[in-house]
Amino acid sequence: MSAEMTTTGSPGGGGGAPVPAKGLRAGILDLGDSVMLGLASTAPVYSLAATLGLIVAVNGNYTPLILLLGFVPVLFIAYAFRELNSAIPDCGTTFTWSRQAFGPWAGWLGGWGVALAGIVVLANLAQVAGQYLWLLVGDGSLAQNKVLVTGTGLLFIVLMTLVNYRGIRLGEHVQRVLTYIQYIALGIFALALVVRIVGGAPEGQAFDFEWFNPLGAFGDPGAVVHGALLALFIYWGWDTCLAVNEETENPSTTPGRGAVISAFVLVAIYVSVALLVMMYATVGSEGIGLGNEANQDDVFLAMKDVVLGPWGWLIVVAVLASVLSSTQTTILPTARGTLSMGVHGALPAKFGEVHPKNQTPGFSTQVMGGAAAAYYVAMSFLSENLLSDSISAISLFIAFYYALTGFACFWYFRGTLRGSARNLWFRGILPLLGAVLLTAAFFISAIQMWDPAYGDTQIFGVGGAFVSGVLLLSLGVVLAAVCRFLPSTRGYFLVRK
Repeated sequence: MSAEMTTTGSPGGGGGAPVPAKGLRAGILDLGDSVMLGLASTAPVYSLAATLGLIVAVNGNYTPLILLLGFVPVLFIAYAFRELNSAIPDCGTTFTWSRQAFGPWAGWLGGWGVALAGIVVLANLAQVAGQYLWLLVGDGSLAQNKVLVTGTGLLFIVLMTLVNYRGIRLGEHVQRVLTYIQYIALGIFALALVVRIVGGAPEGQAFDFEWFNPLGAFGDPGAVVHGALLALFIYWGWDTCLAVNEETENPSTTPGRGAVISAFVLVAIYVSVALLVMMYATVGSEGIGLGNEANQDDVFLAMKDVVLGPWGWLIVVAVLASVLSSTQTTILPTARGTLSMGVHGALPAKFGEVHPKNQTPGFSTQVMGGAAAAYYVAMSFLSENLLSDSISAISLFIAFYYALTGFACFWYFRGTLRGSARNLWFRGILPLLGAVLLTAAFFISAIQMWDPAYGDTQIFGVGGAFVSGVLLLSLGVVLAAVCRFLPSTRGYFLVRK
């Protein structure tokens, strides 16, 4: 059955569009599984460990407020995902919804944005996983061995690709174990912080409501924007539970609820842990202070021995589990996105094939894992600095496809906005506002990355992060143009819906 025969929505009316059956294992995940996938995909322990110090360096004690401000556009876009999924529960998510709202070119580029963010971040996750595994061995010096770390990271990508290839239930079991490990370890770390704070941390600081004062924070608007952009990255990933919507119970409702619930749980975890760490370590620039540049790559790693003593290795295990968990769940949406693109004719039909036994996107999963592995290895040996800068550009990819989803929600449901106050807010005002904020974030990030001093490299006097980000996004336009003229995919571009 062709995609054109099965995706005929009502332009502007928001009428649900039929979703073509793809052969995925329907109804295997429940709401709890959906929420767990949303939480795991963000790599919360690693994201907080690697980003908290950077935000503190820019915003100091106002960091908890910045974490809340960075959550606002994410929440608005979560509502857009929920509403669009209720009408079109297709695993292609942004690809499918953008196509319904704006046509084939927008859909193709939206799908590219999702795949691109996943492939590039997998390279980062593989690098971190390789380093943290060897930190647990001996004195940790093996973590500095480039060949060993790269080989280990590559092995992790292959392993997690295989897990996803073998079936959604196996993936869910692996995910549950990794999630329990990271959250139990994080809970122990947080409890140890509470005990030490209550016992009187000699170098700590008392909680102050001023940390949430917007008037004080906005004394430096540039710092607020910079910090909020950093915070945006740590929330990214909850939308994985939408990408497995066709494998979830009640696909039009459960994944959307899971997305919103996981988003709220994440902000509670981030703000709570940030407060505890700030109260114990302070935002100072000495010792374990969060403002110490030596600690900014991983604030938890800097604190582990002081807080947990001989049990400090637990936080290393937590970060490793967090990264491995995110590696597996990052492959899920990228593979299902390209599966949907194959089913709808935007990519060659091979991408739309589902393994008959495993009921997973067999070919798409292999391609996404292979692309991530190739990118990681090539960049690791070509230039680790350029790899780092391309990872910095992920914020551009995230802002791009999140904003596109918000605009698609507003436009797709435009004919229903006067139907009720609920429709006006959750289908119109909030998604549109979130899209506008993320569009602004996209351009502000691009301007910052243009500075040759931004990041670790510069190309022709321009920041390497900007060049790599723009080049990779532009590659999507080139690939879309190629697909426009390929005999197997040009039909997709000739039919609007």
